[in-house]
Amino acid sequence: MSIISYSTQIRVRYKDTDQMGIMHHSNYVVLYEQARTEWLRAMGLTYAEIERRGVMSPIIEVHSRFHYPAFYDEVLTVKVSIDEMPSARLIVASEVYNESGKLINTGSVTLGFMNSATRRPCRVPEWFTEALEEYIAKQNQ
Repeated sequence: MSIISYSTQIRVRYKDTDQMGIMHHSNYVVLYEQARTEWLRAMGLTYAEIERRGVMSPIIEVHSRFHYPAFYDEVLTVKVSIDEMPSARLIVASEVYNESGKLINTGSVTLGFMNSATRRPCRVPEWFTEALEEYIAKQNQ
């Protein structure tokens, strides 16, 4: 069961499709990032703010499974969720639905935490965990 869930809608742009009008597979990772960025914003954080606080979050691993294609001009719903509080890594699961509500893609992104000054791995900052806990509390009200 997810402890955090967030959804956003994203339209498939012409530039993201191939000659058949199908969204290219590489763009799903972009969808994951767009949804993750909007979730962080809803949580009260941005990547710019996280980096200002001396932390970077490089992608360590990406998984993506394609169930059905997405087509040009469709409005997709991208849902991101996390199942556990992060310690050294943050695993964000993604589900992509088409306009009919059909699940067309599933994936996950694993992010690490890195001190931006030393470029060394670090644990999740306490302020990040606190922001997550506040967001969870608001979702559960």
